[in-house]
Amino acid sequence: MKTVSVAEARRRFKALLDEVSSGHPVSVVRRGQEVARLLPPKPRRVRLPALTTFRASIRMTGEPLSQTVIRERRRSRY
Repeated sequence: MKTVSVAEARRRFKALLDEVSSGHPVSVVRRGQEVARLLPPKPRRVRLPALTTFRASIRMTGEPLSQTVIRERRRSRY
């Protein structure tokens, strides 16, 4: 990680932004203490395709799960 002073960061802000956008983080220090850190943005997440076609392709077989649960609960009681 590159370290620059506050004064240098003010003078070269555009160049530092170019450096950060290419993937290199920059630390800004004042009197030897880090006061800021310039980091490249996180990559954008790829949106998933719509699930409507996937849902339409699913075919249910058998009875509904709720009926199965009710039947098994009644059977296990006695």
